[in-house]
Amino acid sequence: MTPAPPSASRVWTTYVAIGDSFTEGMSDPDPENDDAWIGWADRLAESLSDLAQMERLPFRYANLAVRGRLLGDVVGPQLDRALAMSPDLVSLVGGGNDLLRPGADTNRIMVTLEDAVIRLRQSGADVLLATPVDPQEAGLLKPLRGRHAVHAANLFTIAQRHGCYVLNLWGMPALRDWRLWADDRIHLTTEGHRRVALAALAALGHATDEDDWRTPLAPGDATTRRQELRAHAAWAREHLAPWVQRRMKGQSSGDAVAPKRPDLAPMRPFDDGPGG
Repeated sequence: MTPAPPSASRVWTTYVAIGDSFTEGMSDPDPENDDAWIGWADRLAESLSDLAQMERLPFRYANLAVRGRLLGDVVGPQLDRALAMSPDLVSLVGGGNDLLRPGADTNRIMVTLEDAVIRLRQSGADVLLATPVDPQEAGLLKPLRGRHAVHAANLFTIAQRHGCYVLNLWGMPALRDWRLWADDRIHLTTEGHRRVALAALAALGHATDEDDWRTPLAPGDATTRRQELRAHAAWAREHLAPWVQRRMKGQSSGDAVAPKRPDLAPMRPFDDGPGG
C-alpha cells in the first residue's frame, strides 16, 4: 500500500488540475477576460504559488479541465497530458457527469478512478480528490443522493488505499445554500468557488480561517411558493431544456472548448473585488 499523505503541510511547485466544468471554474468570471473563468482550482493554485514563493521556490500551474467531459476523457487524454508535465500535485475530479447518466455504474467509476490514481501515484505525484456535494437540497438531483453517497465513500476508500488528499465537499453544509450556486444550479458562484479553494487548501494540510469558508451564509429573505415556481420554470426553460436537447443530439457543452491553461505557467494574482 502507498503511504498516506504526510500530516505536515507540504509546498508543491508544479500543480496540474484535470476534470470537467467544476474544475474549469464555470460561473466564476475572470474580470480581466470576458471569455474565461477562474474557479476553485485556479484560486487554489494562487495560494500554492504564494506558499512556494515564501520558500523561494518556483511554481507553475496548468488546468486541463473542460466542461461536459466524462470520466473516460478526464482519465484518458487529460491524464496523459498531465503526466507528461511531471507534476508533483494533481487534482483529479471527474465522474460527476457520468453519475447523471441513467444506469450509472458506481463500481465501474471507482475502478476507473483508482486505476488513474495508481498511475499518478506511481509517477510520484500527490493526488487531490474531491467528493460530490450532498444533493439533499438539490431538487431534481435529490433522488441521486444515494448514488452520490456511494461515490463519495468510494473516493475515501481510494484515498485511504493510495495516500491521496480529499476535498470533502459532502462535509460542507454551506454549499447546500442555493445562493452559492449560479442560475444554472450546476456551477458555483465566485463566492462558492472561493470557499471551495480554501477547503482544498485546508485538505492539503495548510492553515486557513475555517470560519471563513465553513460558516453558512446569513439567512436571506424568505421566498413565496409562487416565486419558487417561477424560478423553477425559468431554470427549466433556460438550462434544463438545452441540456436535454444536447443529450438527445449526442452533443456536449464542451465539444468546441479547449483547456483554458493547457501549459504549465506561473500564476498571476486575481483581482476580483471584495470576497474574491
